[in-house]
This record gives sequence, C-alpha cells and structure tokens, in this order.
Amino acid sequence: MVNHNASINKAKLTETDIITKFIMPAVKNAGWDDMTQIRQEVKLRDGKVIVRGQMGMRTTVKSADIVLYHKPSMPLAVIEAKANKHEVGKGIQQALDYAHLLDVPFVFASNGDGFIFHDKTKLGTPEAHNLESEIRLEDFPSPEELWAKYCIWKGYTAAQLPIINEAYYDDGTGKHPRYYQLQAINKTVEAISSGKDRVLLVMATGTGKTYTAFQIIWRLWKSRAKKRILFLADRNILVDQTRINDFQPFGTSMTKITGRTVDPAYEIHLALYQALTGPDESQKAFKQVAPDFFDLIIIDECHRGSASDDSAWREILEYFSSAAQVGLTATPKETDEVSNSDYFGDPLYTYSLKEGIDDGFLAPYKVVRVDIDVDLQGWRPTKGQIDNNGEVIEDRIYNQKDFDRTMVIDERTQLVAETITNYLKRTDPMGKTIVFCNDIDHAERMRRALANLNPEQMAKNDKYVMKITGDDELGKAQLDNFINPKKAYPVIATTSELMTTGVDAKTCKLVVLDQNIQSMTKFKQIIGRGTRIDDKYNKLWFTILDFKKATELFADERFDGTPEKIIKVTPEDIEDEDVDIDAADDEPNEEDVLGDIQDEQQVEGQDNTKNDPQGDGSFDESEWDEGETRKVNKYRVSGVIVSKVAERVQYYDSDGKLVTESFKDYTRKTMAKQFSSLDEFVRRWNDADRKQAVIDELAQEGIIWSALEEEVGKDMDPFDMICHVVYDQPPLTRAERASNVKKRNYFTKYSDTAQAVLENLLVKYADVGVQEIENLQVLKVQPFNDIGSLSDIIKKGFGGKPQYEQAISELEAEIYQIAQ
Repeated sequence: MVNHNASINKAKLTETDIITKFIMPAVKNAGWDDMTQIRQEVKLRDGKVIVRGQMGMRTTVKSADIVLYHKPSMPLAVIEAKANKHEVGKGIQQALDYAHLLDVPFVFASNGDGFIFHDKTKLGTPEAHNLESEIRLEDFPSPEELWAKYCIWKGYTAAQLPIINEAYYDDGTGKHPRYYQLQAINKTVEAISSGKDRVLLVMATGTGKTYTAFQIIWRLWKSRAKKRILFLADRNILVDQTRINDFQPFGTSMTKITGRTVDPAYEIHLALYQALTGPDESQKAFKQVAPDFFDLIIIDECHRGSASDDSAWREILEYFSSAAQVGLTATPKETDEVSNSDYFGDPLYTYSLKEGIDDGFLAPYKVVRVDIDVDLQGWRPTKGQIDNNGEVIEDRIYNQKDFDRTMVIDERTQLVAETITNYLKRTDPMGKTIVFCNDIDHAERMRRALANLNPEQMAKNDKYVMKITGDDELGKAQLDNFINPKKAYPVIATTSELMTTGVDAKTCKLVVLDQNIQSMTKFKQIIGRGTRIDDKYNKLWFTILDFKKATELFADERFDGTPEKIIKVTPEDIEDEDVDIDAADDEPNEEDVLGDIQDEQQVEGQDNTKNDPQGDGSFDESEWDEGETRKVNKYRVSGVIVSKVAERVQYYDSDGKLVTESFKDYTRKTMAKQFSSLDEFVRRWNDADRKQAVIDELAQEGIIWSALEEEVGKDMDPFDMICHVVYDQPPLTRAERASNVKKRNYFTKYSDTAQAVLENLLVKYADVGVQEIENLQVLKVQPFNDIGSLSDIIKKGFGGKPQYEQAISELEAEIYQIAQ
C-alpha cells in the first residue's frame, strides 16, 4: 500500500492537518466505525460565566479532539492531537483531564508520528510500571481489543452485558447527555445490572436530574432488565413537568396514577405520594398490586418526604422493597432524625453546584446584602403599646427572626419592597423575580407593597406581581406562565414555600431572600431557583438580594458553590439614583417545610397523608395539614422609623472566606495566573502578530474589558489598562499614544498614499482602539474609500498585502514603543 503522506513535511502541518492526515486514518484502519464510534471536537464543558457589575460573559473552553465509543452511551478512549512541532506526548495531560470527565481508562496523545498510550486498566496489575507506552500509528488498538480490556477492568459479567450495551434514547436532534449525566446514567445502570438495589444520585439543581432519570429508566426498560417502573414525587408540578417533558418518549406505555387506582396495563407509572397513600387503610392504593409489581422505583427530591424512617410515605418504598430504588436529590439530608445515606447508601455519583458553575452549565450569582437597622439592633415596644389591631404588644426586643413571623413592621415591608423595585428599575424591570417570604400573610403584604410601587407596570398588566402560594388558586394557576420563558407575565412572584423546590424557572434573574433560612438543605434549594442558564433568553447569571443574612450560609463548609461576589449595601443606597450598586468598588437544622406556612400558623414539618377527596393526587400544598400546628401571636405596627446602616462590600474568595475585592483586584489575580511579571506581559503583547489575539485571550480568562473600562477609563487601550491596574504603570490614553507617534514624524518614510492611510488608522486607534488598525475591512469605509478601493490601497499604496501587514506591524510598534 502506497503511503501518500510520506512526502509531506509534517512540521509545517497544522493540528487539524495532523488529525486528518495521520490520526484519523490510523484509528479507522484499526477498525473504528467513523459513523457510530468516533466523535470529533467533543465539547465537554460550556465555559464558566464570569460576572462583574451588570455584565457577564463565558470563558472559552477547549473540546476533546477525538472520543472513541463502544456504543453512544459508552465512551472508551480520548485522543488529544498536537501539531508535529511538539513532542508526541505533548497533549497527554490535557487528554487525561478529558478522560477524567468521561470516566474512561484509555488515553492517547499524538503529534502524527505515533501515539503515547496511557492505559489505566494496568493500575494495580504487574503491568503498572508500563502505564504509559509509545506505539506506532499502525498499532492503534481495535474496538474489540479496548472493549475486552474495558469489560475486564469493570468486572462485567455475561448477564450484565445486554443491559450495559443498551443505548440511551436518541431524539435525532444531536442532543447527547452531558458528561456528568452520562457518568450518572452509566454508573446507575452498571450498579443495578450487578444486583445493587439502592442507589443515591446527588446532582445540583438545574443539572438535569429528571433527564438523567429518564435515560436510566429507558436503558433498563428497553433491555427488559426492569419491566414496571414507578416515578414518585410529592408535588403535582414535578410529576406533570416530568410526564410532559423528559418522559414524553415513553408515550402510551406511561400513565399518571389518578383516582387512587394503579392500572397494571401500563409499564411506566408516575405518581404523587398523596395519590398512593393516606392515613386510612382504604387510601393505601399501592396495596392494590403485589409487592413485586414494580421492579424499579425512582424517587424525585428524595431529601423530602420519604427520607424519614417514620414517614408515612416511606411505607410505599418498604412495601416495594424488592424493587431497585434510585433516589434523586440536589440536597441529601443528613440529620439526627433523617438520613438519605442510611437508606440509599453513600451517593453513587455527585455533581455539585460548584462543579456546575465551573463547567458553565449553571449560572453564577452575585449577592447584594442589605442590612436594615431594626434587623440588626432589634425593636422594642413602648410600655403598654398596642398594635394596629388594638392588642397589647408583649414587651420584649423583637429582632430579625421575629419580623414578618411574630412581628410585622409596615415600614420594614415598604423598605424591602422599595429596594426590590429600585433594583429592578436599575437593571431589568421585566426580569423574572422570586421573593421568598416567611409565610402566606407576608407574601400577600409584599405583593401589595410591590404592586403599589409599580403602578405603571401594573397598568400594562395586573399580573406584573402575583402571590404564588399553595392557598391561592389564581396564583398557582400562573405558575406555569411564570416559569415559561415565552410568557412575559407574571414578572415578580411572592411566595413562601411553594416555589422553594421543583420549580424550573430558567429565566429567573433575581432571587430575593426576606425569609429566615437556617436549613442548608432549604437554602440550596432556594438558590437553585436561579441557577439555570438559558442562552436563548440571555440568562447567564442571577442576583441574590438578601435581607435576612441568609447568604452567610455560603461560608458554611457544607455549601460548595462559591458566589461570584457579595455586595453589602443599604436600601437608601439603592434608592439613590446617583449610586450604582454594581459599579462601586465592589466584588465580590430545621426540617424542610412541606407546603406553604399557613396564615398565623407555625408548621411542625411532618409528611402529609391527609385528605385527597378526589383520590387523584390533584390537591396541592395548601391542603397539607402538616401534623400539629400551634397558634402564634402576630403583632402588626406602623409608624416605626426604619433606616439604613453603613455600606460594606464583600466578595467570597475561592476558599470560602470573605474578602474585599473590586474588579481591579479580580483582574490582578487573573493576570497573575497568566504572566509572572510586567516584562512577560509586554513581551507577549509585542510578540503578538495581532494585539486583538491577546485581548481575546484575556477575555476568555474572564477579564471583561467593558467592566474594567467602567472602573479605569474608556479612553484607555487594553494594554494600558493592564499596565496601570495590574503593574501600577502611569496611565496613557489612546490619544496620548497617538500624539506621541505623530511627534516622532514616523510616517515620512512611506509614500503619500501610505502616509494618508496610516495617519487615518492612527486616528481610528485614538477613537476606538487597536482592533480598528488590525481590521482590514476598515479600508472600505470613510475616510479610506476616498483614498481608493481596498485593493488599490494595498497594491498601490504599500506594494502588496505582505508590505501592508508589515506597515501595520511597524505602526503598532510605534504606538507601543514606550513599552519596548
């Protein structure tokens, strides 16, 4: 066979050429199917979103050059390519990173001469000393060879293989499970096929738990390893979203259990706990079928309800104890009374909020902390003072935990509402907002205050502000519209418990915390309402407006997602139109209550197993009578002076501690990771053929130039902004640099045409920046088109494109001469 590549000078080939001419032929010659087993440019991450002020941008991430698969659901190997000028193993560390994400043991790096083969299956064997070896192009292993080694490494039995080999559902749109979803799916299918019957998956809110569950069920169901499946949840919206969206491909094989009847004609059953059980024996619909009827049960949000040993809902799981049971949660509960791991075992797979934010799959957040004086200092009634209802107020100091639970101060409610309104007016008045209140009464008063403060918006649509709580049928009916990105209204939802979990509000841009939150589980769930990203609707990040110090929980070691920044301000600062809370020198347990806290009641937090008169599970949280309730006195007063406290700006550092940091500080830290000194940065800048390439590289690392301009000055070049901010060099404006070039009388060596072009380019630089000099298309517009056409300018003015590019390079050298 003639080697057509023999005469090619590899050293001059690009990385893409190396892949096309050498790596891919070697892989295909080894027997890999180009259509089903090879994927190129596999993007594993989306790129972390960096947020500063009101701006957010994604960092750029690299894709894995080649991923090899046994089946679409089973990645086996990663290949990372480099140009031939590099050593053959140059890409191995990068490939190992991708292999870790995909959980594959076979890792290859190549420069076109051969492969470095890193084989994790050798670890723990006598061959471990030969973990990495160099092999020829023609010796690339076949699919059968790697699959056989993989099966031995995994310890698969013959009985497992038909289940393992079942592919995930492909909708034909090119959508693939993300790397972490694929890990969760594969690990669960492996575990259940090996006989494990209790599995816990911990995946942060917004990372696709239900989609992951669907793919697990699909593979086990299609392989007939599991024939009857039950999906359990404790809220109607969770069941309905699942049935309509992710589970839709099950079609006529799927049913939602209603009327307290389990229909054996269906194989996929979705159900509310409430539809399957109740305190009376006649309500225990799950007993209509035999204990072995279901062989797989998926429990959504398993940190609630059935997590407790003495839960009435737990009896469903215990009745079907022979079934494999998979618990899904973003927040596993571990207390003295409740333990998910006791029942399911340690998590089989965990994908955290921090990982999701770092990968760019979840939205980062900034935090505005607002301290109100009565919250910090407390408020005490005068002797014998009566409230608005004529009741004598108990004489004690009321503090932050009391407000809107046992003590209502109207002026405080008004101040919170004003702060929310001012923030929205300054940012995005139509930005979807959830206001978490202490109870239904608080949610109603907050709705009224917000409505009164936004008469123009209410005139456009009276659903601008809606109370969405379990007791309000009109409000609950608007929940679907609130979470639908295509629906503009409602914009602001006031709530207490109904929206803490399971509400997929992709475009929520503002989460307001005016609720006492002590539970880490609940805090994570609430924060999760904003963590979804929706690129289509430009939702890349969100803001947390905290009135109750709840965000102090970010510093708790149990919280793994570091916020982008904390801003501590006062309501009056936000009110003041001259103060920009985003552009200042800024950077940044109790049981979960099931259902809304009822008016003037303190919920004790037990499972509801009560009335469902229709027997269809159609009732919702407002009908939950959470065990015993006790009357709580609630006073309401007016005329209290509520004022601001001092402003403080804070940022959560990567170690979870609070530091004060501006965007200038962030830029310094980012640059320190890229360049060890000013000399190194200047050298990189001057050596770059295109300065814009350096600017783009730094933007990809999270330096938002527009945000830096706001702090430093819009008339400065990116080079000077960095030199001034990071290396304390005297600042030079673009106009000053252009003036220095003119003073040196530098243009006289060029022809008249070339001089005119270069002088005008210098003007463009002074006005806009270096990108204008490097953009060839600028020669098509004024004033250059008065000099001649683009081709005439380059040919007649400079003698050709190489000469023009050389002149541009010399012009840039003159502009930045002070740095040389």
